[in-house]
Amino acid sequence: MERPEAADPEEMLRSQTAIWDCIFGFVDGMALKCVVELGIPDMINSHGCPLSLSSIVKSINHASLDADRLSRVMKLLVHRGIFTSNNPASPEGEHSATTTLYGLTNSSKFLLRDSKTSLVPWLLLQNHPCMLSSWHHLSDIVKDGGSGFARCHGLELFDFASANPEFNTLFNKSMEGASNIMVEAVKTTYKDGFNGVGSLVDVGGGTGAMVSEIVKAHPHVKGINFDLPHVVATAPEYEGVTHVAGNMFTSIPPADAILLKWILHNWSDENCIKILKNCREALPEKTGKLIIVGEVLSKQGHEMFEKARLIRDLSMMVYFQGKERSEAEWKKLLEKGGFASCKTIETPAPVSIIEAYP
Repeated sequence: MERPEAADPEEMLRSQTAIWDCIFGFVDGMALKCVVELGIPDMINSHGCPLSLSSIVKSINHASLDADRLSRVMKLLVHRGIFTSNNPASPEGEHSATTTLYGLTNSSKFLLRDSKTSLVPWLLLQNHPCMLSSWHHLSDIVKDGGSGFARCHGLELFDFASANPEFNTLFNKSMEGASNIMVEAVKTTYKDGFNGVGSLVDVGGGTGAMVSEIVKAHPHVKGINFDLPHVVATAPEYEGVTHVAGNMFTSIPPADAILLKWILHNWSDENCIKILKNCREALPEKTGKLIIVGEVLSKQGHEMFEKARLIRDLSMMVYFQGKERSEAEWKKLLEKGGFASCKTIETPAPVSIIEAYP
């Protein structure tokens, strides 16, 4: 029998590296959380120029903070493209870690707390102990179903948020930050989609960030932000937007159009069909329109987001017993929910827009 050829050594090293990267994948998030908690991105931004490690340490002003330990965190994030670094020579022509200057990149700008497109609340939510502990039940979920979150905490995530105000605030802020990013993609790609829409209900709209931006761009639209009572209780007032408390599994306020942003992926097909049927009942018979903003798996174009979509798919399974769906799965689900036709519109973001009609 002919002996198999030995694997290419370089290929084996790449293969081994892939496993190491997966094993330590959580470290990137922890390093980001560290620099955000220390306020480093905002610190560099407020100075308007790159800062040396000694300047960063001085600004943090914590007596026992160790510059060497911090430099090791920064080194990883420079490698990951989150910060820039340059090491100008000293007057003696030498380089040292203390003279390294750290600056912002386009990526680290998403870590600025006061930025409209800040992902800081999202980062803090995903790295919250209550969320991270859920992932330890992934194999249990694969075998027996259920959600990892409920296995850990005895409550489904939305019920847990309702009973824990601090977690609820963080969850709502994270959704608001993500909405700000998505609304820009929607406004760019779907700017004519709200023509002729007199009223719009954002179902599960959180604190109303997205519908408020739509109303601001389209003042003729009457906006309704619809969510659970404990969510709208903390929602700020927006001009042209009314907050309505309720449950989408019971009924949905009537409107010309209904927006579902990152909602259906939280739920099983059976529950999605219940939501869609309630949407169908809330829309006008001939002119109603459903607008879904969410991931579509295995779509063409913008493949840079495919890994993010696949990670989101697992996240939905772990946190909610939900799932992301392919275009064919979306079409089948919508038909069962009372929407006979639909079309998919790409956006410059990880999400697509699915426009559906009864």
